[in-house]
Amino acid sequence: MIEVEDIHKSFGDNHVLKGISTTFEKGKTNLIIGQSGSGKTVFLKCLLGLFEPEEGQICYNGQYYSELSTKERRNLRQEMGMVFQGSALFDSMTVEGNVMFPLDMFTKQSKAEMQDRVDFVLERVNLIDAHKKYPAEISGGMQKRVAIARAIVMNPKYLFCDEPNSGLDPKTAILIDNLIHEITQEYDITTIINTHDMNSVMEIGEKIIFLKNGYKEWEGTNKEIFKTENEAVTDFVYSSELFKKVRQMYIEERN
Repeated sequence: MIEVEDIHKSFGDNHVLKGISTTFEKGKTNLIIGQSGSGKTVFLKCLLGLFEPEEGQICYNGQYYSELSTKERRNLRQEMGMVFQGSALFDSMTVEGNVMFPLDMFTKQSKAEMQDRVDFVLERVNLIDAHKKYPAEISGGMQKRVAIARAIVMNPKYLFCDEPNSGLDPKTAILIDNLIHEITQEYDITTIINTHDMNSVMEIGEKIIFLKNGYKEWEGTNKEIFKTENEAVTDFVYSSELFKKVRQMYIEERN
């Protein structure tokens, strides 16, 4: 679990985060949504420990980040897995090498132990025969699965995903959403996803935080988002004709 208590973050005169408080629960997919410039990326970087708020606290399973020593912060970061927007795979490494990289860097496991773990996570993301291929030789969806395998290879307590469906076709995006959701539940991870994808919101949004101009404008579930009367949320979520129709169908069913 991650608890966020009234955090503020500024860059010079630009006050980006303005008193955000929320809780991200373990074993659930927690989504951060909002328009460009709403503070989503800065918020995610604060949660990752890349930015430190000027005010407020972030607490990881009872540990306040601001009170941790340098060594304790390093240990905490090793409990975090990250799926980057563009997958961020090493082009010169095979799929196997990319997934093994964190184990090689941060553990003292034997080569055989690392290989067993790599084999396990690649099988878990349905990439059994891709070990020796290079990123350029596989599809975008497969690259994203490699990124997920690398993110979970250290058995993290926290999984962060920055626009995991970026650049993927709708069918592949759904597969990635389902994979992240399954892994979150299976390993009881605290998963936080920064996304613009409304399909992700509707399909796996067990907890949704909506940011606007640096404030937490709304929070709830993917079921509650249909019911909200918050105009900023409805303008954002139902900006497409498809979701306008979905909302209208929901309203008509209620009546």
